[in-house]
Amino acid sequence: MHFDYGMALGAFLVAVMVGLTGMGGGALMTPMLVTFFGVSPMAAVSSDLVAAAVMKPVGSAVHYRHGTINTRLVGWLCVGSVPAAFCGVLVAKALGGGDGVQHVIEKAMGVALLIAAAGLGVRIYQSMTERAARRAGLSGRTAGADGEHGDGLPQIRVRPLPTALVGAVGGLVVGITSVGSGSLIIVALLALYPALKANQLVGTDLLQAVPLVISAALGHLLFGDFRLEVTTALLVGSIPGVYLGSRISSRAPGGLIRNLLAVVLLATALKMLGLGPAAMTTITALACVAALATRVLVHRRQGLPVLSRVPVTRKAEVAERSVA
Repeated sequence: MHFDYGMALGAFLVAVMVGLTGMGGGALMTPMLVTFFGVSPMAAVSSDLVAAAVMKPVGSAVHYRHGTINTRLVGWLCVGSVPAAFCGVLVAKALGGGDGVQHVIEKAMGVALLIAAAGLGVRIYQSMTERAARRAGLSGRTAGADGEHGDGLPQIRVRPLPTALVGAVGGLVVGITSVGSGSLIIVALLALYPALKANQLVGTDLLQAVPLVISAALGHLLFGDFRLEVTTALLVGSIPGVYLGSRISSRAPGGLIRNLLAVVLLATALKMLGLGPAAMTTITALACVAALATRVLVHRRQGLPVLSRVPVTRKAEVAERSVA
């Protein structure tokens, strides 16, 4: 079995990003395999999901220890996502294995990546407004309320049917494309449960993603195009990468990393959808300009300097990282 060191290095870099931000696993790993290493879309999805089934429990265990998980939400999400993820594999398999089908899967990945980029943009905006309000002294919340250990989960009323439906849609997309176990479902949770803080959204989503990804991985092992050599290279690179990213996440500028990740997701999605370099560059540049304009508006609304960083206390900095 030939071992691809370049693929392992790529997996390491993606996994560091995942450890730093909590997002970007399937959304970056699968396109990387297709774009840079010539792996077919179906094989990339299968191998990435099997590798993710080994990695996902690590992040969810950390959040479980910190108490940033709503277990009732996890349960209802899994009601929909676990069977749907397995069915997604069957749908992909039923489409066949020709070039036309691979093209369809590639386009589906592009759409999923666009949604993931949009979801990450929503999270960036949420984090930006919370930080600006905190620095301006207008948020009405203390740093302890945003505690890094997630104490005092907001009391929310779980809506079983919509939550299970979100899980089903997300699971189906993950089963077909491997994208969405983090980004897509978090977007829907933000809409359904706006009272949940960002770190609680991430923790809840990470735990529900464990059975979801395992279900999808099992389906791909049985019916997909699993490649042992690809999965081995992914695991060799990603396990130390996600560990390193998690270790340094408390010190890294998480907001900057998420901004870069959003740009990468958008550019990758546009490439998967078949856009040329000029169109990709134009759209990505316009998105960056829109993001900068949004930052200016948010800071002006709070009466803060646009470019300079307002000094905050150490406790406030810790609270910022918990929602960044």
